Amino acid sequence: MAFYHPLLFRLDAERAHTLTIAALGAWAKAGTPAAPAVPSLPTTVAGVDFANPLGLAAGVDKDGRAIDGFFGLGFGSVEIGTLTPLEQPGNPKPRIFRLPQDRAIINRLGFNNGGLDGALPRAKAAKRAGVLGINVGANKDASDRIADYVHGITNAAPLADYITINISSPNTPGLRDLQHGAALRDLLTACTATMGTTPIFLKVAPDLEPADIDDIARAALDNRIDALIVNNTTITRPNLRSPNGKEGGGLSGAPLAPLARQRLVDFRKATGAAIPLISVGGIGSGAEAYARIRAGASLVQLYTALVYEGPRLPARILRDLATLLRRDGFASVAEAVAAG
Repeated sequence: MAFYHPLLFRLDAERAHTLTIAALGAWAKAGTPAAPAVPSLPTTVAGVDFANPLGLAAGVDKDGRAIDGFFGLGFGSVEIGTLTPLEQPGNPKPRIFRLPQDRAIINRLGFNNGGLDGALPRAKAAKRAGVLGINVGANKDASDRIADYVHGITNAAPLADYITINISSPNTPGLRDLQHGAALRDLLTACTATMGTTPIFLKVAPDLEPADIDDIARAALDNRIDALIVNNTTITRPNLRSPNGKEGGGLSGAPLAPLARQRLVDFRKATGAAIPLISVGGIGSGAEAYARIRAGASLVQLYTALVYEGPRLPARILRDLATLLRRDGFASVAEAVAAG
């Protein structure tokens, strides 16, 4: 991710991303206001109080280097990671591709991160002006991936307001296999046995068949998962115009929106509205955030829209969301969830 600027867009996408994170982290340390004050839109999900329903999705600040800076933009929650037990370099470069004509990105990063031991001290030191989520995964060469997830939860839980189990990245071979059948149930049973009082969220892929959706919903309910994050990037390529559209990896941004909306509806139905849903994918405006909430999302998250809209986007979304809620007579975000 790199906020739109002509000079940044002349750089390699990953280099621009790294510079943006460093700059935002420096601004926060200097006490520089990053964005104007935003309306308060408090809501409670899984027993956690959020100042507003807008979150930063995992994958933007993998190693927790700009937590305070992102809170300064107005986000009610910031989710760092995906973090693995051991540091790993990820997939070969280049591995991030801008699709400007489509307002999208393709990435095949492969859980590149400095490991839990590198990021958790930063999480501990952050001022925490909102809800902090920590997203955990398994190392690519792990002999026991379930053990990696248990390790991540055990070590991150004391510092997190919630933990996300990420089994839906398309860029780690075999990872999405954990979304199915006995493998999913074994993983969730092991993870929830160590959860303590920290809520556990599960992040799923959009590329699912109806039977998969029903199976995931049942497993999540049976194992008392606190919320589902719907969804990760897609391996589909819906009518892309940009030259980089044929690159391999996960697609995010505006083209993902129709699929993300459908999966939100699907999981709302499959869970019987018994578990909170967090909608991700193609959200770039207050109107779209509001539509997802009315379709059943208790919270929403951003990633790719920041690249194209810049750092003022969160504040703009929140102002527009507050206006839309007032227009339709809702006194709170919670009242609007699944209002249709």
